[in-house]
Amino acid sequence: MSLEPLVETRQLGDWRVHAIQAGGQKLDGGAMFGVVPKPLWERRMPADERNRIQLGMRCLLIEHEIGPVLIDTGAGNKETDKFYDIYGIENRGERGPTRLEDGIRQAGFTPEDIVVVINSHLHFDHAGGNTAKLEDGRVAPAFPNARYVMQRGEYEWATHTNERTAASYFPPNFEPLRATGQMELIDGDREIIPGVHSVKTPGHTPHHQGLLMESGGELAFYLADLVPTAAHLPLPWIMGYDVEPLVTLETKRRILKRAVDEDWLVVFEHDATTAWSKISNDGKSYGLRV
Repeated sequence: MSLEPLVETRQLGDWRVHAIQAGGQKLDGGAMFGVVPKPLWERRMPADERNRIQLGMRCLLIEHEIGPVLIDTGAGNKETDKFYDIYGIENRGERGPTRLEDGIRQAGFTPEDIVVVINSHLHFDHAGGNTAKLEDGRVAPAFPNARYVMQRGEYEWATHTNERTAASYFPPNFEPLRATGQMELIDGDREIIPGVHSVKTPGHTPHHQGLLMESGGELAFYLADLVPTAAHLPLPWIMGYDVEPLVTLETKRRILKRAVDEDWLVVFEHDATTAWSKISNDGKSYGLRV
């Protein structure tokens, strides 16, 4: 499956927004769909010989009045070839070290231009690109002039792991930001910058957040891992990776109802082909609006 286009662009009110496909990822289909039987999920997302399905790692770049704002950062460049093989990660860039940097440049910017980075949560495939391994082996912020915004509870969760959660959180993805003073911890729902609001969406992790964007009367919502792909729109189709799946269920019920009622454009972070869509409800289930 092709990971192109690298960048998809649309207007949201007064802003241009760029969905950057920061790389491919292949994860076990059973884990991605939890208790949903394989004969059901495989109709939507066929598995390879290792039972893995093709996913993306889609970040969002907003041309905001304060400067370019980036939501999530993909997997980065710091892990081993063995690690990338296990998780099926394909994110090497052609113009830079990663596809994310290539996408930022294709959109007309450089990493140095980014003024704010917002993390939905701190799992390695969402925050790995926060920092980068330099040629001399040092790890440094990938966006040297940005402040990095994340939920305080998520940072505490990431730094106090257990046997279930430790495999998803890597300190080099976020601790260097604390050392440079670029980390900004927030609590709960709030306006981060004009028109961009954090919305707590617990379940995948207890302090997971989505981002609600409003410009010129138009609304969009970055779902992150609440609804990772369009195939996960049915309420009970929930990842096995979620630490609180019944909480995810109620969060999905609340957020997807708002998305329909308030006519949101929703952004799918892990969908390999569908970047964004309006959604509908036929009285039984949620789906893409056609």
